[in-house]
Amino acid sequence: MSGKIVARKFHDNLFRDILSMLKDTNSHDVIIYVGENQYDKKFTAHSNILKARSKYFKNNLSNKYITRKDNLIEIKKPSISPNVFRIILEYIYTGKMCLTNQSGEDVLGLIVASEELLFDELFTYLQEHMIKYQRRWIQQNLVLALHTVSEISNYKNLRELCIQFILEDPQVFITSKEFLSLDENILSELLKRDDLQLEEIVIWEYLIKWGIKQTFGLSNIDRTKWNKEDYEALKETLNKLIPLIRFSEISSDDFYDKVCPFEVVIPNHIYKEVLKFYMKGVLSEGVTALPPRAGVINIDSKIIKPNHAYIIANWIDRRGAKDIRKKDDLKYEFKINHRSSLCGINFGAINNLCNGYEHDHNPYLILVQRQNTYNISQQKSQNSSQNFKIYGEYNSFNPKNDSFIFSFENENDIKNTKICRDMNAVLRFNKYNQNVHVKMLEYCNGDVEWTNENFVPIKVEIFTVNVN
Repeated sequence: MSGKIVARKFHDNLFRDILSMLKDTNSHDVIIYVGENQYDKKFTAHSNILKARSKYFKNNLSNKYITRKDNLIEIKKPSISPNVFRIILEYIYTGKMCLTNQSGEDVLGLIVASEELLFDELFTYLQEHMIKYQRRWIQQNLVLALHTVSEISNYKNLRELCIQFILEDPQVFITSKEFLSLDENILSELLKRDDLQLEEIVIWEYLIKWGIKQTFGLSNIDRTKWNKEDYEALKETLNKLIPLIRFSEISSDDFYDKVCPFEVVIPNHIYKEVLKFYMKGVLSEGVTALPPRAGVINIDSKIIKPNHAYIIANWIDRRGAKDIRKKDDLKYEFKINHRSSLCGINFGAINNLCNGYEHDHNPYLILVQRQNTYNISQQKSQNSSQNFKIYGEYNSFNPKNDSFIFSFENENDIKNTKICRDMNAVLRFNKYNQNVHVKMLEYCNGDVEWTNENFVPIKVEIFTVNVN
């Protein structure tokens, strides 16, 4: 009985022989000039291999308008560096690529080149490689990386990683020299983010520095010697960015000392709106109504959002709701253990669950949502998604009494937050009345008042709180 014949593969020899063609300068029919100077580096290649391996070369080498000189096709790629193109060419001839000793800048260049030359498989591989092995280089070269990847949607993963690094430590980024060369569109995107965790006055100061650097001639002139045209030029530079500043988050002292000196660069309607806020405390529908910046902490909740979880984490640490959390601060994990949309609102089961946490001294967070009550005229002006007030309780079972009760006006609001650490504050599930009783101190127009109410909850969620 004859055995099955197995086909032998001789790929290594095939690749070696094809690579030898690349090194043979007598059989080529294509010359490729690369580098910023079109004659910086010259490579020779074979049109049939290029067309077989690359959709880009197939399209371009089939064009009847291609440039020829001495029967050789000439291609110029000034945007690709010689080292990057050498690696690309070896990949075309062998299907192999070694990135072991390549710099982050060259790997980034390879990503750009592979996208331009339509090597889809290589483009995906190189992005994954850079995200996995070149993270430190990306952190150290954020502006270069962002400028490279920001304009092309295919760079989504790399772009998100760059933004993530900035948000992890925005103070370091904004105070770096590289920040001043940041592209306006990228800066605009950052300023739009609610989770850019910097004091607003710091953002304002560095926005002014960025604008001065970006405005021709201003960085070389002492500001005390600026004329009207200089201020107008700066105003033009910052025109699209100033509306993104959360002026209501800047103290009146800082506004007077650090913002007012640049009054002329702020659009008149915005300046009037901001003045109205500082003088009357009125938040309009415009720039002063922008939400405060707040960090985010992931939480699997249908009641609150990650920026609410960030505030709760600050309260657990006995800090202000808007305080900026640093890298070395405690990391909290909110693990969902009960969700009424899945389990229903069973008052007995909820009390038993909370009693179990108390017995084991496991810190927990409970969230309760109720529908707000409005009169008819108020209700018409309310968005239906904003009609649900949120109460919550954090229990630490800590001798220092770090427990507290809190409230948010609705799922989208982080301005009107309230917290009460009073020993007499209560959030209780009444099994027999089938309602929730809340009693907490609140500050209203300078007075301290007790909120004391009973309501039927719409949603309930319970989380254990762990420190990572």
